Amino acid sequence: MAAEGDVKALLHEADERMKTVLQTTRKELATVRTGRATPALLERIVVEYHGTPVPLNQVASISAPEPRMLVVQPWDRSLVKEVEKAILKSDLGVTPTSDGTVVRLVLPQLTEERRQQLVKVVRKEAEERRVAVRNIRREVNDELKRWEKNKLIAEDESRRAQQQVQQLTDRYIQEIDQLLAAKEKEIMEV
Repeated sequence: MAAEGDVKALLHEADERMKTVLQTTRKELATVRTGRATPALLERIVVEYHGTPVPLNQVASISAPEPRMLVVQPWDRSLVKEVEKAILKSDLGVTPTSDGTVVRLVLPQLTEERRQQLVKVVRKEAEERRVAVRNIRREVNDELKRWEKNKLIAEDESRRAQQQVQQLTDRYIQEIDQLLAAKEKEIMEV
């Protein structure tokens, strides 16, 4: 017989995996540009530093002194040109300006059409994360059914565990939906 601890361990693992999906969702949605400047927009940008690709936030401080401006201050002044190049190569669609010590990014006002495109992007991202959570649910339920079939756990124990997995799934999908709603509101804010 599978011990009750095995079922608890399986449920705990499912919870941890779903939590990871939620954290990834939070991180991915933060990198989608809205009308407001936020340092998270530059999280994906990688800079060449002494021949090694390094995340921008590890070689510079990034701040948002105004609602539509980001200031990147590399700790090593020789990196200013590299930072500019990396930002130009990114999909941000913003042209950086520099005075030799800091790089400034002024984010243009988003058009209504661009806002609609960004909403589609975040909805697609959220749907992918919901699918990931549902896949975890399916894998755990398959494992529980396999245990039940092999007489490792009783049928009622399997049903109880599957209900708990469904509750976890519902909770995480609801949290993803809340993140999506907040991000959509932020994008559509003028």
